[in-house]
Amino acid sequence: MKGFNRKKLKKTRKDKALHILTQTSLGIFDIFISIILALLLTFIYFYTNTSEVTDKKFQMNETSVIYDRTGEHALYKIFGEENRKIVSHEEISDNIRITTLAAEDDNFYNHFGIDVVSTVRAAKANFKANDIEQGASTITQQLARNVFLTRERTLKRKMKEAILAIKIEKIYPKEQILDMYLNNVPYGANAYGVQTASQTYFGKNAKELTLDEAALLSILPNAPSFYVPYGKNANELVIKQKKIIKRTYNLGLTSRENMEEALETDTLKKIKPLSRDIKAPHFVMYVLKQMEENYGREFLEKGGLKIVTSLDWEKQILAEEVLKNSKAHLNNYGASNASLVSIDPKNGEILAMVGSIDYFDHSIDGEVNVSIRERQPGSSFKPIVYAKAFEKDFQPETLIYDNKTNFGPDGSGKPYIPQNYDGKFHGRVSMRDALARSLNIPAVKTLYLAGIGNTIELAERLGIKTLTDRKNYGLALALGGGSIKLLEEVSAFSVFANEGIRHPASAILSIKKSNGETIYEIEKEGKKVLSTDVARKINSILSDKKARLPAFGPNNPLQISGRTVAAKTGTTQDFRDAWTVGYTPSLATGVWAGNNDNSPMRYGAAGTYVAAPIWNKFMSEILQNNPDEKFVAYSPVSKNTPFLSGASGAKKSVSYYDKDTGKEISPEKAKKTDPKDVRTKVKVERHSLLYYLSQNKNIDPAMLRRWENALNYSSEN
Repeated sequence: MKGFNRKKLKKTRKDKALHILTQTSLGIFDIFISIILALLLTFIYFYTNTSEVTDKKFQMNETSVIYDRTGEHALYKIFGEENRKIVSHEEISDNIRITTLAAEDDNFYNHFGIDVVSTVRAAKANFKANDIEQGASTITQQLARNVFLTRERTLKRKMKEAILAIKIEKIYPKEQILDMYLNNVPYGANAYGVQTASQTYFGKNAKELTLDEAALLSILPNAPSFYVPYGKNANELVIKQKKIIKRTYNLGLTSRENMEEALETDTLKKIKPLSRDIKAPHFVMYVLKQMEENYGREFLEKGGLKIVTSLDWEKQILAEEVLKNSKAHLNNYGASNASLVSIDPKNGEILAMVGSIDYFDHSIDGEVNVSIRERQPGSSFKPIVYAKAFEKDFQPETLIYDNKTNFGPDGSGKPYIPQNYDGKFHGRVSMRDALARSLNIPAVKTLYLAGIGNTIELAERLGIKTLTDRKNYGLALALGGGSIKLLEEVSAFSVFANEGIRHPASAILSIKKSNGETIYEIEKEGKKVLSTDVARKINSILSDKKARLPAFGPNNPLQISGRTVAAKTGTTQDFRDAWTVGYTPSLATGVWAGNNDNSPMRYGAAGTYVAAPIWNKFMSEILQNNPDEKFVAYSPVSKNTPFLSGASGAKKSVSYYDKDTGKEISPEKAKKTDPKDVRTKVKVERHSLLYYLSQNKNIDPAMLRRWENALNYSSEN
C-alpha cells in the first residue's frame, strides 16, 4: 500500500472549503440581490401606486372668521376639528423654525425626504422590540402623513410615507416644505398650524414668537394631548422645552445669549386661559345662521372665509355696556332682561345688536336673542297705522274724536271698548296730537279708516314679516295686538327716517375666500316703499316735542338735549313688554324690556319708564359728537273740509224770520228790512267724521258702510 499523500489531501480540503465559501458568498449575494430587487420592485410598486403630489392636494382646511365692519376686530372663528389660519413665510418667526428643526429633524436641509441613518437606527430599535417604537420620520414625511395618510403604525403606511416625502422634495423647495409643515400640524386644543397655536396659547401672532415660546410649541405636534400646557404633564413639557432650547444652541442655530435668556424665562406664566372667544354673541349667532343656510356648515368650517359684517364695534360695546348697567333699573320695574338693535337708515346695516343683557346668564335665558323673537309691540306700532291713513289722504291735521267707543264684539265675543292709558277721554283731537300723545281710541278709529289688511300690507312693505295670517288680527292691531320682532320694527322705522326708501336690515357686508376672491358683496340700492310726504308727516309728528308734552311731560326720556329725534314708545297689556323705538335721519335704535318667559312686569312698567331711559342713554352717547340733523318738513294740505283739515266739525246755518208774522224770509230780504223787525235763528249741524268722509272721492264707499257703526256715534253728532 502506498503512503498517505497528505499534501494532496490538504489541497483537496482547501479546495472544498474555498468552494463552499465561494458558494455561500454567492448565495448570500444572491439573497442580497433578491432582497434589493424585492425592495426595488416594492418601491416601484408603491411609487407608481401612490397618489401624485399637487398643490391641490395641499389645500388645508382653514378656519373662517367673522369680523366687524372694519375687518380688524375678529368676533368669532368657525371651524370643525381643525382651527387653522394659514400664514405666509414672512408671518412665521425664525424661532419656531429652528426649534422645530431641533425637535423634529436637524438633518432637514441635507436629506432628500427620508433620513437613511435615522431610518436604519429606528429599524434596529423596532427589530429588537418586535414592534414599531421609533418612526424616525423627517419633517417632510410627517407633512406627507398629515396631508395624505392616516396615523396607523404599519409598514405599508411607512413605505407610502417615505415615497410621498421623496415626491414632495422633488417638487417643493425646503423653505416651502417647512412652512407647509408649520401651517399644517396639530398643536393641541383644536389649534392647527403655528399661527392658531400662537394665538391660542400666547395671544400673539406667529411672527412674534420668542425662542422660549417657540421651543414649547415645537414639542406639541408629536403628542399634543399629552404635553398640552393646561394638562397634568406641564412639568414634563418644561423639561423637554429646555432640552430643545439647549439643542438649538448646540446645533449652532441660536446664540448663547438667546439660549440663556430663554432658559431663564417661565413660559408657562405666559400661557393664556383656554377659551373659545366670541364677541357680540347674539349678533354672531344671527350671522352664523344666515351663513349656514346659504353656504352650509362644512364649507364654513373648512373654507377659510373672511366674513366682514356691518357691526360697528364702538356702538356694539356701548350698547352692551348700557344694557349691562341697566340691571338695577330693570329690576325696579320687575324686568329681568332687555334687548337693543341699532340700524343705519341710509343703508339698512345693523350697527349694534344685543339680544339680552347677558348672553351667558342662563337664569334669564340670556342666550336667546330677543331682538329676533316675536313680541307684542304695544303702541309702538301706531305710526304704521297712521302712515297708512296718510296714504289714504288723511292728514296730521285731520280731526277725530277721542271718546268712549264700543267697536262691537271682539274675537272672544265681548264688546271691544278700548281705554286710553290715562283712563280719560280728550274729545276732538287732530291725528298729530293723537299719535304724539299715543291716544288709543283715535288709533283704533284710524285703523278702521286705514283698513286692517291695508295696514298689514304697509307693514310688510316696511319690512315686518310676522303678521302673516290677516284673519287673526282685529282692531287691537292698532295698539300692538300682533306680535312682531324688534329688529323688524327698527328696520320699518328706518324707512320713515330715510324718507320712504327701504334697505333691508343687513348684517353681512362681504365674504371673501382665503385667496382674496369675493363671493358676496352687499347691494347698495334701496327701494322706494313709502311716499316721501307720508314719511315726513310721521317724522314731524314723532319729533314734535310740543305735541308730546301733554302726555309725557317736559323732561321725558324721548328728548335728547340739542338734538332732533323722533321716537315712539309701546307697552303691552299686563305690562309684559316695554318698547321704545326712535331715530334720526342717520341712526335708528329700538329697545325692548321685559321678561323672556313673558311674565308681567310691575304695574306701571310702561315703555316710557322702562325702555326709553335705556334708549336715551345709548342715543345720547352716540349723538353727542354728531351735528344735529333735522327732518325735512312736509307740505300741509290746504282744505276747507271739516275734520279733514282741522276745520270745525260743526256746520252753522242762519235762518231769518219776520218778527211780526213769524214767517221765514230770504237773506236778501232780511238785509233790506230793519234789523229790529227781523228775528235771526242760528242752526248748528253736527255731523260725524263719516259724513265728511262720504264726500271725499278718494274714500271707498264700501269701506264707509263697513265701518259706519264704528264712526257714526251719537257722541260725535
